[in-house]
Amino acid sequence: MSEPYDHLIEAYARLVVRVGVNVQPGQRVIVRGMVEHAPVVRAITAECYRVGASKVTVEYGDQHVARAAAELQPEEMLGKSLPHELEGVRAWKEDRPALISLTGNPNPRMMEGLDPDRLVKMQPVEMMREVMPIVATNTIAWTVVGAPNAGWAESVLGTADVARLWEAVAIATRLHEADPVQSWRDHLEKLHVRREMLNSRHFDRIRYRGPGTDLTVGLPPTARWMGGSTTNADGTEFVPNLPTEEVFISPDWRRADGVARTTAPFYVPGLNVLVEGLELELADGTVKGAKATRGEEVVQKQMDSVPNARHLGEVAIVDGDSAVRRTNLTYGDMLYDENIGSHVAWGSGFPVGFERGLEMTADELREAGMNSSPTHVDVVVGSPDVEIDGIQADGTSVPVTRGDVFVLAEA
Repeated sequence: MSEPYDHLIEAYARLVVRVGVNVQPGQRVIVRGMVEHAPVVRAITAECYRVGASKVTVEYGDQHVARAAAELQPEEMLGKSLPHELEGVRAWKEDRPALISLTGNPNPRMMEGLDPDRLVKMQPVEMMREVMPIVATNTIAWTVVGAPNAGWAESVLGTADVARLWEAVAIATRLHEADPVQSWRDHLEKLHVRREMLNSRHFDRIRYRGPGTDLTVGLPPTARWMGGSTTNADGTEFVPNLPTEEVFISPDWRRADGVARTTAPFYVPGLNVLVEGLELELADGTVKGAKATRGEEVVQKQMDSVPNARHLGEVAIVDGDSAVRRTNLTYGDMLYDENIGSHVAWGSGFPVGFERGLEMTADELREAGMNSSPTHVDVVVGSPDVEIDGIQADGTSVPVTRGDVFVLAEA
């Protein structure tokens, strides 16, 4: 290695492998990323073998290939997955590999000018129907992490300065701490305390209120707040997102009313389409209206084409103590941007976030209030000007955040 940020890549790989998915001796590992993510993929692969992985499989994507498909592939094949590809994912339930997915868009404008209808049809709905239940139930250990590259740096910094982007990622992921692993353990404990504070209150509703936003979302009585680390079906502790600054819960898909305005741009997952200035109107749990200064058509078509995409699957709280916020950057990548402010998501909720959720059928989970959908789209609605309240069943309102500070005290 010769790049000036090689030491960061190596430290990052250790964090991803040992804390992110906590690879176990003899375990299989799957690493998914773009071809531009190769330097990070290689470092992660080597680290997996150092801790005793049995086999590391790398699955590369190429956005140029995806654009060719969006333009030229037969329409009936857009978004289709082959039987052996679906069977490969189903096999995860048996051998339970660790899954590491890389983000960091190397070509943010790749899909500009293409037919929105064809772009929406490119969503791999069949594949997501297989992946989402495995991930949402924590059957396997999984994590999503960023992979700095020139294209992502250009979109974030205005220049292809990968070393500078690595410095920002190092701050966001605590790589500069004397002992990053211990620093992460301390940070995860803080998130665990916050989620238990919220769980002890048993709020009936959560309200976001600020410029352009006044949204009240109902919470199922059997749902619980989550955040920080969790465990997979084998009892292995892992961290689904690196970085992570949130505590979150799956709301009742039938109970959301009001308006919400996004405070950060985002890309629709899988479609590489930028959305800015999104305003949502919700009533009786359903997104009734969606307007945006950019990308509105794709949002509308995505919500219309994906089952249950007009219902919420997550509400989350992030305050000003966020390490990602301290970088003073907007990343155009929701892994990072959801950690600069509180957010909501339309699409699938999390069975693991319900009492006995992993034992319930899909119908039982839906009756309990969890939305089920082959998509999950996070959008940031928080800022220092947005206040969050927990509302109890009797209507009592309790401050949760004020002035970008988490102020809820233990009951």
